[in-house]
Amino acid sequence: MADSVPSTADSSKPASVQIVYTERPQDEEPEAYHIRTLASVLGSEDAAKEALIYSYKTAASGFSAKLTQEQVEQISKLPGVLQVVPSKTLQLHTGTGIGRLH
Repeated sequence: MADSVPSTADSSKPASVQIVYTERPQDEEPEAYHIRTLASVLGSEDAAKEALIYSYKTAASGFSAKLTQEQVEQISKLPGVLQVVPSKTLQLHTGTGIGRLH
């Protein structure tokens, strides 16, 4: 019997942190909306809470979560999901020469 809902515990497909931009919910708290959106792909509210890293509520509406590529493809197709992008950590570098920040 094939699994209909992918699991975050599937070790054959590594999960990575993704930022999911969503429409701003009208009649629901943003975090509840984010968990509900994640749960529709992950199969349960508990799995969604475990995968959720952060809910963005002020400047943007969305959340960051650990998702496999298959889950990214599924969540991208949901109504209200605007964009899914990989999370990247950038380092700012300053030097001691020309162009140094003061």
